[in-house]
Amino acid sequence: GRRATGDGRRATGDGRRATGDGRRATGDGRRATGDVLFAARSANALHRLLDVLPVFAGDDRIRRLFTLVPGSDFDVDALAAIERVHARTIPWDEACRRPFDLILAASPKGDLGLLHGDRVLLPHGAGFNKTIRGEGSGDSASGLDPAYVLPGGRPVSTLYALAHPSQVARLAAVSPSAARQSAVVGDPTLERLLASVSHRDRFRAALGTGDRKLIVLTSTWGPESLLARRPGLPAELAVRLTQDRYQPALIVHPNERSRTGALDLVERLAPALDAGLILAGPYEEWAAVLVAADAVITDHGSTALYAAALDRTVIAAYDGGDELIPGSPMAELLGQSPRLAPADHLDTALDTALEATLDAALDAHRPGATRAFADAAFAERGRALERLREEVYGLLGLDPPAVPATARPLPPPAPPARVPAAFAVRVHISGTEVRVERYPAHTDAPAHHLAAEHGTAGERHAQSAGLLYRRAEPPGASPHRAVRTVAGWTAEILDSYPGCRTASAVLSALSLCVLRTRSGALLTVRISPCREADRIVHADPAAVLSAVHAWLAVHPGPPAADAAAVEIGCRIGGRLFPVRLSPTTPDEAELTL
Repeated sequence: GRRATGDGRRATGDGRRATGDGRRATGDGRRATGDVLFAARSANALHRLLDVLPVFAGDDRIRRLFTLVPGSDFDVDALAAIERVHARTIPWDEACRRPFDLILAASPKGDLGLLHGDRVLLPHGAGFNKTIRGEGSGDSASGLDPAYVLPGGRPVSTLYALAHPSQVARLAAVSPSAARQSAVVGDPTLERLLASVSHRDRFRAALGTGDRKLIVLTSTWGPESLLARRPGLPAELAVRLTQDRYQPALIVHPNERSRTGALDLVERLAPALDAGLILAGPYEEWAAVLVAADAVITDHGSTALYAAALDRTVIAAYDGGDELIPGSPMAELLGQSPRLAPADHLDTALDTALEATLDAALDAHRPGATRAFADAAFAERGRALERLREEVYGLLGLDPPAVPATARPLPPPAPPARVPAAFAVRVHISGTEVRVERYPAHTDAPAHHLAAEHGTAGERHAQSAGLLYRRAEPPGASPHRAVRTVAGWTAEILDSYPGCRTASAVLSALSLCVLRTRSGALLTVRISPCREADRIVHADPAAVLSAVHAWLAVHPGPPAADAAAVEIGCRIGGRLFPVRLSPTTPDEAELTL
């Protein structure tokens, strides 16, 4: 039930009653257009508002204006985010002086009461799951604090757009009058994730994930967040997870980005980023990474419930505190999820059992099990934008556009800014099978050899590498191009780097390499994919080269020119890839890089 006028129609915010045909009457009887103000207090709130834009798509009667609500510690990033989307902005002082047909906000905080017009409060996160100490009443759920929801004892909004019926009951406990002005519309941000699930393979290709498991750390903001409690966890995961089985990523709450500063955040995470950690962008990209993920390791932030709605494996890394509200959907999800070891056992867990924890959680996951927890936070899936359009156009007194309000699929994430180019390689040889595990070069774990990509890795790693390799580059656009033969380049590398035992060229992205050892002989390496039912999985040729390098150290005699090729098996990332070694032909030796 929402507050209505005596004749059953909702009263408009400026005191004018809607006309009989659902259009707001102007003073002279003409049909009105709508000035819609998007009032953002933080970057996170702005991103929520941007996900609502399809509600007004194609409507030339609507003028979209943005303003920054003052008073937030995170308002600088919000202003920068508004400028990045090239929105038309107006100063707060001007926004407070003029009327609007509709005002949209995603946070009740700030002096929204100074704005003139119908106000719609949209979801700021995945429900009401935590308390922010030191703000407002101090013991209320964020988003339900009477200090913000009922400033001066009056509801701050004309319409509270909520994501689930249970949230109406939560609001009613704070303010029955506010609950009467609520409507369950669903979550527009979730709509974008759901609209993008068929893009998952495309997102994973953009990230370079391949058949690895994409493990995403998610951190909210504040003293109980994952980054505050376990600041070293991103680097520990990036360093200690095997590179050919797992790919780590991190999603950071926009408020934490604002508090830390983008430069400081990147520099703090530099060891993890150098080891292959992906740092997702704060708008759209975080959601694309979540769609691509296999599992999330999470604190009590909203991202976990979005991951649950996508039915991803959830691993709890919240160490307790005062912020998480017992009985909330988030508390239920974390309480029923497998747990990462507490921070005081972190080193032991990572050294001995981290991959076992991840594997056990992934293996135990059953389709639909995690999604059930999100059902308590999200309703109207697939209909959120249409439901919201019904509500806001009713307030505007305008007929909605004829075209449906459709969530826009997320753009693909950017390729990783940093890709590891040097690896500490562990090797186990059993007969003709070689198992390889690659870790970032700066790991403190014992390794068989260091492998480095020449021309990409730093010179310190190149000088220390037992295996140096180079990937062939595709022809460039310039007509001026000089190339090297495989035979010439490998000989030069061994001459220039005394510590190098094997120099190799990756000639095709997936299957063909040529290498030279200190014996001087050239060998051709042909790599076959691993077939699993209807899937064909390819290994990184650089990982295979590490296996061949180690095998040749034990079997130094290469096959003679007239001998049969040698077949070995390379186990990488838990899969076995057949590999064929044979003497390099004169034509293969003349192939170029």
